[in-house]
Amino acid sequence: MKICSGFRWTALCFTMSVMLFGCGPNVREKQLEKFITAHVEKIEPLTTQANLAYWDASTTGKSEDYDKLRQLQLGIRRIYSNPQEYAFLNDIKESGQVRDARLARQLDKLYYAYLQNQIEPELLKKLVDLDSKIQEKYNTFRGTIDGKPVTMSDIYLILTTEKDCRKRELAWRASKQAGVAIIDDFIELVKLRNKAAQKLGFDSYHTLSIVTGEQNVEELDSIFDELCELTSEPFARLKEDLDRILADSYGIASRDLMPWHYHDPFFQRTPLVYDQDLDIYYRDEDVRELAQEYYAGIGLGVDDILARSDLYDREGKYPHAFSEDVDRRGDVRILCNLQNTERWMETILHELGHAVYSKYHDRKEPWLLREPAHSFTTEAIAMFFGRLSRNAAWMQEMLGLSEKESGGLAGEIEEVSEKYTQFQQVLFARWAMVMYNFEKQLYANPDQDLNNLWWELVEKYQLVRRPPGPVDAGWASKLHFTTAPCYYHNYMLGELLASQLHYHIVHKVFKLESDKDVSYVGDRKLGDYLRKKVLGPGALYHWNDMITRATGEPLTPKYFVNQFIK
Repeated sequence: MKICSGFRWTALCFTMSVMLFGCGPNVREKQLEKFITAHVEKIEPLTTQANLAYWDASTTGKSEDYDKLRQLQLGIRRIYSNPQEYAFLNDIKESGQVRDARLARQLDKLYYAYLQNQIEPELLKKLVDLDSKIQEKYNTFRGTIDGKPVTMSDIYLILTTEKDCRKRELAWRASKQAGVAIIDDFIELVKLRNKAAQKLGFDSYHTLSIVTGEQNVEELDSIFDELCELTSEPFARLKEDLDRILADSYGIASRDLMPWHYHDPFFQRTPLVYDQDLDIYYRDEDVRELAQEYYAGIGLGVDDILARSDLYDREGKYPHAFSEDVDRRGDVRILCNLQNTERWMETILHELGHAVYSKYHDRKEPWLLREPAHSFTTEAIAMFFGRLSRNAAWMQEMLGLSEKESGGLAGEIEEVSEKYTQFQQVLFARWAMVMYNFEKQLYANPDQDLNNLWWELVEKYQLVRRPPGPVDAGWASKLHFTTAPCYYHNYMLGELLASQLHYHIVHKVFKLESDKDVSYVGDRKLGDYLRKKVLGPGALYHWNDMITRATGEPLTPKYFVNQFIK
């Protein structure tokens, strides 16, 4: 074998290097650009098809739609499970040579998407099939009362209006029947998720989800510990007052209150039992029209979103609510099951908050960056708007309440709505602690007595007594366990950011001394600010970078604490 001289060998190596990697300082960036182009050509049409299939399945409940969704989801996850492409992305990431900001963010998005899908094909198929099976069973399930099927809207109505304690208990138990129906499959799914995560070197799927979501378990634990300490006394005080009112209304002692005596199946919303029942102000209104009018007034029109949406209850339809960005090109829609109540006023404002976040992404940005900076940042926008359903100033302007009805903004409705709003936020923080801690322990050990664990956490954080007798798996009826696993902490982070945005907008954008009488009605400065600082950039910046750019500081709990913990 003839060996090249040193000069010729060096020249040959250089030539091969140029052929393989190109030349110049941006070689890695050029490689990445080429990869992204090819990847988006594959993944974009599949993602759109899967989103449409999910929409069809959720609105019809048909098995064939769920079968189609299952196949599309599997196809997408197989793309992201490609080990050679993951190795390529990992190599580029470790090289540290991608300095272009847009390319770097797209690299981060791709790296974590591929990382969480590095699963052997057989296990991947089992995960997708079982997940889809559970979702279909859950979405089409209807609980029964005395043998008759009821919708979640029926259950909410009973829990918010019925005084007969037996009927309340039956409705509450009906709301939990879905969990019992899916529990065996769900625990199997938890174990499969853990198996996949452990093969990637993580202790559990819970940890994998947080890491690939660009978050940190220790930081989340610290936030929840701080909120637990700060809310314990205010929550106990507010709940003691609530329990007295509820007990009096049912003619029982406070110590005899059971979970079904509260107005939400999981006690995550404040019962409307104070001096003013806010539902009465929405009873003769059309919450859809109110939401449409409000968003138009701040320059974030939603007419096209609502025209594509599915808003009212029917058989076989998904019983809750969500927003969906179908194609990252403007096809955004929401699903609701509307009634003219405060709950559904809050819900449609909330879901349209998600929707405008998606609609108003700058479409000049790359496809991979046309999504929220993080899932909790879109929750923050949704919560920012959802809070308005209990805002006295907003209610007065949007509902056209007379001075007599509202007592002026310093009157009775303001006092009561402020109390509802404060209690709701403190209550939600306690509820989020149940979800976060339960799910963390669920994935740490799915073989433990989960039914007992659930009620231990409910008693600890929500101060709600477990029902007498053996407890079942009703906790699994909480839809997030199946459709959005290891996600719930993002709602709490969203609440923190909503308060941070509220403070900044009031003091820095509107340049006001306080938020007294701030309704956010008809002020386009709000829409302009959000489009420029939050919605438009999409995922161009890491979530904390975006927050710093938008508010002048990183995410902090202090504005939530100052606003609600008193």
